[in-house]
Amino acid sequence: MDEDWNPSWPAEWQRHYAALRELLRDEDGHTDVLPGVTIHGMDIGRWLAKQRQHDVWQGLSAGQRERLEQLGIMPLPPGAERQAPATASSGGFERGVAALAQYQARTGTVTVPRGHVERLEDGTEVRLGVFLSNARSRRAKLSADKRQRLAGLGLDWA
Repeated sequence: MDEDWNPSWPAEWQRHYAALRELLRDEDGHTDVLPGVTIHGMDIGRWLAKQRQHDVWQGLSAGQRERLEQLGIMPLPPGAERQAPATASSGGFERGVAALAQYQARTGTVTVPRGHVERLEDGTEVRLGVFLSNARSRRAKLSADKRQRLAGLGLDWA
């Protein structure tokens, strides 16, 4: 019997955790799940960011913290959420597109492993797999111009 079939914490928390667990199941090593990554209509990235906040983490039960730690999730240090930079940067999409174009030119494909990091000519590192995963999950919110640019590189979902 599944030990999580009737947890003592809210079912909503368990649904988010199960979706996160499924997302990370096939990943090797550390993977960023950024706000905006949605599964079954749930923003798993935003939920995860909240769980990692020091005060929220301390309020979780031992079983909840244990499950997150088994996935490699650790809390932020106290006060770190106030120091974190904004997640949306003006050039993020441009760097992602440049990285995808470079990757495609080198490999001949736009199928990118989620954990792949592409280094641009200027030395900037772009988490290309994460960028594509986020772009795909947010495609309905992307402007027509951005979707067209991604489609032009060969992404059929754009």
